[in-house]
Formats: sequence, C-alpha cells, structure tokens
Amino acid sequence: MTENLFILSHPLLQHKVTHLRKKETGSKDFRELVEEVSSLMAYEITKSLPLKEVKIETPITMSKSFILSGKDIVIVPLMRAGLGMVNGILKMVPTAKVGHVGLYRDPLTLEAVEYYSKLPDEIENREVYIVDPMLATGGTSIAAIDMLKKNNAKKISFICLIASPEGLTNLHEKHSDVPIYTAAVDPGLNDKSYITPGFGDAGDRLFGTK
Repeated sequence: MTENLFILSHPLLQHKVTHLRKKETGSKDFRELVEEVSSLMAYEITKSLPLKEVKIETPITMSKSFILSGKDIVIVPLMRAGLGMVNGILKMVPTAKVGHVGLYRDPLTLEAVEYYSKLPDEIENREVYIVDPMLATGGTSIAAIDMLKKNNAKKISFICLIASPEGLTNLHEKHSDVPIYTAAVDPGLNDKSYITPGFGDAGDRLFGTK
C-alpha cells in the first residue's frame, strides 16, 4: 500500500529512530528522542500548509511577508503513548490546539472503546494531526479516526514514528482519504501484535512502566 503513505527518510530522522530502537535507551533519552523525531517530522508534514501575504515593518523598512493562513492545526495524541509526541510538534507550531482521545481494547470483543474525548471547537475547519508512536494493527487508530469524523473533522492526517504493513493496510482500507506519515515501515507483527523489530511498548518506555 503506497497511496497516501509518506515515509520520511531524512538522515537525522533515521539516526534518531535507530537510538529509539536500542534496548539500552532509558526513559529519559527515549522521551527526548520521541520529542526530537516528532519535531523533525512536523517540519516535513507542515510544508503544504497554506500561507497568506501580510505587510510588516522590519527595523529597516516596510515589507511584504507570509504567515500561516486558516485555522490553527489540532494535535490529537492517542493516549497514552501519543502524549510523548505533542511537545515536539508544539515546538514547531506553538499556536496548535491539542485535543485528547482515550481508547482501550475490550478483551472480550476486541473492539476499541472510547473512555475520554476532549476536542477544540470548530474542528471541522482545522487540520487535525492524530499522533501515536506506533501503528501496529491499526485498530485504535481506525477507531480514533471514526470518532473524529463523527465530530465533523474533515482534514485528518495520521503521524507515527514506525508502522507495520498490516497496520498500514488496515488503516488504508478503512480510511483511504487519511494521509499516513511515518519514519519507518518495519517487516511485520509478531504473535503478540508487536511491531518487529520495533522498539517495544512505547508507552512503557516513555513513562518507565511495565
């Protein structure tokens, strides 16, 4: 699946993702790396945002220049691991709004269940970036996009640090209109649905839990 998939292969991204993968990378360094990678990805992902021309006064003279036009973007982290990506993007786009979506997978039905949702107003007029370090099976991501579309979000992108082919296929089949940005596509999932080689459980590594 290549349609609407964007693999960001900048050397700095690849270097930092390698250190994310290392077993010996502790929580402090893991958090910092996730933030740095998120900032680098934000620079690439926002390059198509619309601009408008404005008049400004420099210390020398009046001049024409450009600022972002339209409504602020909205960052929607999928809790809890997605929280680790928010500050990195906010450093690049400090005016962005932040929404929150909490989902868990029911152990009996295996369906994603929403337990928390808080979104900014006028989301239908904003660029929405769903962020989660990993796209494994795609189940939670699909449920989050379903929920955002029910709330009238129109311009949605999904941003992850690493993805599996299975997750990409599942997400594309349900939401082919949603662009997917990632720094790496790994070979696949193991029997526990972990991305392999991956970097383990991103939430646990971010927050020092097991």
